[in-house]
Amino acid sequence: MPQPATPSTTTAPARRWQRGAESAPIASPCRAPTPLALGPVQQAQPCGPDQSAASTRILIIGGGFAGARLARVLSRRLPRADVRLLSLENYLTYNPLLAEVVGASVLPGHVVAPLRQLAPRVRVQQVRVTAIDSSARRVYYRDHGADGPIDSLPYDQLVLACGSRANLDLVPGMAAHALPLKTVGDALHLRNRIIARLEQSELATDPHQQRWLTSFVVVGGGFSGVEVAGEISDFLVAARRWYPRTGTRARVVLIHSGPHLLPELPPRLGRFTDLRLRRRGVETRLQTRCQAVDGQGVGLGDGERIAAGTVICTIGTRPNPLTEALPVPRARGRLQVGGDMSVPGLGGVWALGDCAAVPNAHGGQTCPPTAQFALRQAPLLAANITRTLRGEPTRPFAYHPRGLMAAIGHNRAVARVFGLNLSGFLPWLLWRGFYLLHVPTLGRKVRLYLEWNWAMFFPPDIAHLRFTRTGEDEESGHTQG
Repeated sequence: MPQPATPSTTTAPARRWQRGAESAPIASPCRAPTPLALGPVQQAQPCGPDQSAASTRILIIGGGFAGARLARVLSRRLPRADVRLLSLENYLTYNPLLAEVVGASVLPGHVVAPLRQLAPRVRVQQVRVTAIDSSARRVYYRDHGADGPIDSLPYDQLVLACGSRANLDLVPGMAAHALPLKTVGDALHLRNRIIARLEQSELATDPHQQRWLTSFVVVGGGFSGVEVAGEISDFLVAARRWYPRTGTRARVVLIHSGPHLLPELPPRLGRFTDLRLRRRGVETRLQTRCQAVDGQGVGLGDGERIAAGTVICTIGTRPNPLTEALPVPRARGRLQVGGDMSVPGLGGVWALGDCAAVPNAHGGQTCPPTAQFALRQAPLLAANITRTLRGEPTRPFAYHPRGLMAAIGHNRAVARVFGLNLSGFLPWLLWRGFYLLHVPTLGRKVRLYLEWNWAMFFPPDIAHLRFTRTGEDEESGHTQG
């Protein structure tokens, strides 16, 4: 089934489909490890069949699309190996569905999946990895608490699947005044911000203040930006009945520096998306750059200012701090790896997903940092690790993209599948069907399916969820129930 591409991160997600074929073998990457930070260089042990026994320990850092899929496949290929998944969270986040959490279309629990359910045969450890010593083949980590003691684990094979982080330093003032959308916490915070702005606007008496409170600016016209702008617009339209004084004043502005939205798609679909969003009341500013963000709004490249009480950032990524410490060449912040996803110069170390610039043997281009490419890379890397342990040559990554897809709000989507441009309700069903197919366990599939259908016929929830504990209200001076 075609698969829509999504970032396994805060870059803007590109909905892609791929199919793959393995190319010619690559020499087995059994080489001496290079010191990363501590100790002298050690000679690597020769690869052989005995290394795939129960004594082999494989550590995977990162519980995103790439790490979770790799752990699952490795546990099947090497049932006797000690495969461990080290992740700061004990769940996988379906990032393309975060916009629906913002728009109250789905509950937060429906966009995450526990790693222990995704990879039941793997030992999952919820920890924060702090350092890697490649010369000693050891990973250092803390318990989930930031102040926990430092512990370490030795490894025979190490896989980096730690993704990327949001980069809010691209525009002056963005880090201090803009809201990212990378995690479930980001989505919940943004949802609460929207509802809080509507509540504040109901109390305001100045029309200019009401306009400022209910103005929302989204920076970035890629997949993430288009999706969240569409979801916010749909939510504001549905909420008008409960906010009669201010609902009609709500404003959503989408700023994009390119000539058309969704640059990963053909211009025709980008123009269709622009038209649909405008019909829903979203203001789109194309070929416009955001020059600065402050507490009152954004400044544009042409000198214009847009007053807005909420600014959402969907552009820019930066490397994971863990990978920044590695003495490895980079391509636009991502680790440069071999075609088989091995890290040159570091014996027994591999990388895939958003943190790695994986060359695609099909076409010779670098793989984009999307979840769909990560899902395709994982099975091949599992096979390459197995081949390495057996002393066999590895194979390069090669996949051919077959399509792209994006939801644009109001039960509509755009897609390019097998060279055909699609738009409307049908690609929206395909987009949702793909994620429903990949949600683990039948119970979660049923709950998500019912939630989606409920949202199609009933208005969204406008409850403002305050995550405060007993006693915190008294400490902050809020004593009213």
